[in-house]
Amino acid sequence: MAWTATATLWCRLIRLPSARCPPPSRARCSAQSTDAVDKEYADLNLRPLYTNRGQHLRIRQHVNPLSSSFSEPTEPPEWKEVFEDPLLPLMVDIGCGSGRFLIWLAKNSGQRRNYLGLEIRGKLVERTQFWVNELGLRNIHFMFANATVSFEQIISSYPGPLSLVSILCPDPHFKKRHHKRRVLQSPLVDSITKNLCLGGRVLIQSDVLEVAADMRERFDGHSDILAHVDSVDKGLHCDNEGWLLDNPMGIRTEREIHAELEGATIYRRMYQKIRDASH
Repeated sequence: MAWTATATLWCRLIRLPSARCPPPSRARCSAQSTDAVDKEYADLNLRPLYTNRGQHLRIRQHVNPLSSSFSEPTEPPEWKEVFEDPLLPLMVDIGCGSGRFLIWLAKNSGQRRNYLGLEIRGKLVERTQFWVNELGLRNIHFMFANATVSFEQIISSYPGPLSLVSILCPDPHFKKRHHKRRVLQSPLVDSITKNLCLGGRVLIQSDVLEVAADMRERFDGHSDILAHVDSVDKGLHCDNEGWLLDNPMGIRTEREIHAELEGATIYRRMYQKIRDASH
């Protein structure tokens, strides 16, 4: 009996440090990531707005887009109500996450363009749209939508040209049986390709090579319509494997910041529409 009590106490003592103390390197990395994100997006000055919408929302990191709760297509908005000028070229960010990346572009980009963020996690959409309203921006809008089933219905109704689509570090869904949950499926690729205006571009990006390669393969399959941008824009350079060497957007996404601090490589491809499918 004494041996049992001693053994139990010893096991507790062994487990105690790891239960209470996270690895120092992980804690430092998390702090560095937070600081780096705050610095990158400092000019948005969103922190004072956290009082109203909470800085630390409890957000599910992974959702199953095949769930019945995400199967109904989202109706398009009244474009005249969400954009000051709904005839401007449109950029769509699929899986926009926290929305900071798109808000920064809407506020700081010199291009006359509208910005639409599609996100499957409703709490994030609620907060980002709150920020947009507080900032008084009339060239950006966020929507709760499963892009895989809603993109065509939403974008085909937009009265202006679709000039840019970005899919940046989507959920990798690593397990092979979960690959069907990945956002970029053939119907979405077909819809993006069809709705892009001539000269419109698609930017794909991931810090997971397998995911980036999968997205690349899907868009490479439309080489009769889409050309990789380095063949039409000599200002953008690629490595020997065809990945863009630099971020062409002028700002990094939050996931991009975290990944680079962890030493990960960012794999990017950008395509430009060179002809319509009917030609």
